[in-house]
Amino acid sequence: MEPLHELWEQHRDQVDFVVVYIREAHPEDGWVLTMNRKQEIVLNDPTSNEERLEVASSCAIGLKIRMPVVVDDIDDRIASAYGALPDRLYLIGKGGKVVYQGEPGPWGFDPKKLGDAIARL
Repeated sequence: MEPLHELWEQHRDQVDFVVVYIREAHPEDGWVLTMNRKQEIVLNDPTSNEERLEVASSCAIGLKIRMPVVVDDIDDRIASAYGALPDRLYLIGKGGKVVYQGEPGPWGFDPKKLGDAIARL
């Protein structure tokens, strides 16, 4: 998250940044990662908007996210519309036009490419 925070620090006066918390990628009742258990990240996939908000708040605090965070509803409307699972970077221009769409994460999560798109804009 640190390279993204650096980008936010550099451009937050020109660009509105927001983190959209979507479906949990590795819940206990889904695809479990041993690394998560070692880091004591153990949670079930939320089944309500309230539960997802609680998990997202815990995540934002644990990861020390400094940017604004919003939470996708339990129907996953935002994640589905943007093909955001498990994570993805976007730059939306004026009028709502997608100016930059990063590759799906985690391997395609590249803040430098987002920074280049911001510079071009």
